[in-house]
Amino acid sequence: MLVLFNKPYSVVCQFSPHAPRSTLKDFVVIPNVYPAERLDWDSEGLVILTADGKLQHRIADPSNKLEKIYWVQLEGEADDVAIRRLMTGIEIDGHRSRPARASRICEPANLGTRDPPIGIAGTSRPPGSKSGLPKAENRQVRRMTAAIGFPTLRLVRWRLGPWTGRTCLRGLPQGRGA
Repeated sequence: MLVLFNKPYSVVCQFSPHAPRSTLKDFVVIPNVYPAERLDWDSEGLVILTADGKLQHRIADPSNKLEKIYWVQLEGEADDVAIRRLMTGIEIDGHRSRPARASRICEPANLGTRDPPIGIAGTSRPPGSKSGLPKAENRQVRRMTAAIGFPTLRLVRWRLGPWTGRTCLRGLPQGRGA
């Protein structure tokens, strides 16, 4: 069994209680499924749930290098120099990150709103950036965008390996699975 879930902001990617935040248990009523790959509580988008332990291991195992694609809303508009820095790798805490596939894009029309909305003084919604990484380390996207001077305001996973938000996030409200 495979469930593609559109995880909302502020939901912890686990089934056990995690007060004061909501968890997957508050949204998913299918027994014996578990997240194959987690998202931070402040990230949104595609989470894969499965009851198949082998599939869960294959998705979570870093040696499989499943690519992850994120839509990233930045504080400000990253210029070509900043985008190139993402594409060559960033020095963070004495380690060089892997290069990211990055480009500036408009916000996807069907992305949906975040609850609570993002408020930025003097702006409405900054342009988005699309970032692809073969393996995203703990908060790597957020750390990379901060290192180039454009902190992440909103992070939405759009694809994980062969599974994509095109098939599950379009028209699928946050907090729902398919």
